[in-house]
Amino acid sequence: MHPGFAIGYGTALARLEDEVVLGGGTHFLLARNGRGKTTLLRTLARSHKPVAGHFDTVGFTQYLPEDLRFDPEIPAQTLFRMLLPKVQRAAALALAERLELDVRKPYGRLSTGNRRKTSLILAEYSVRPSGGNILLLDEPFSGLDVFARQAFEDLWRHSATTVLRLVSCHPDYDAMEMPSTLLIENGTLRYLHAANQSWSGLKKLL
Repeated sequence: MHPGFAIGYGTALARLEDEVVLGGGTHFLLARNGRGKTTLLRTLARSHKPVAGHFDTVGFTQYLPEDLRFDPEIPAQTLFRMLLPKVQRAAALALAERLELDVRKPYGRLSTGNRRKTSLILAEYSVRPSGGNILLLDEPFSGLDVFARQAFEDLWRHSATTVLRLVSCHPDYDAMEMPSTLLIENGTLRYLHAANQSWSGLKKLL
């Protein structure tokens, strides 16, 4: 993202002052409600135009919105078969079993957490194993228990060299490590990075 890049609807919600270059791995996106987290993700996904400036992306980009829904009559195993590359389906089904997601149950009868697991598995196993992937995730932990959240975080660590993830979230414990973070506050988008950076320090800036 280049200096002068701004997001919003007619007027700017947030503007970038310094160039930001993100590489592979997990990067977090923090802001109070209504300050532009979803707008930034939609802009980077190119489903919404920036108010000003420009940005560059290199790779296969996917955006997973918080409110994504599928046909309520279709079970997860059918979604996996329809939407995932054949070479990825076995791993997707294995993770679903580990997370106790009933892939035979119609999507509409799944709990909120299990619907979220379905969406995340689809996003994660749609990436290209050779690399060059960008995943834009809006509140991916919504409705997930600690075990499921840990399973996805483990997956993120193992694929850090092939996938860039920008994750909008509301952290729920102070010690959560966030070494690479985009922060929106007071109409400014800025990048903060430090090896020992955690939510306990970042939340004071919002």
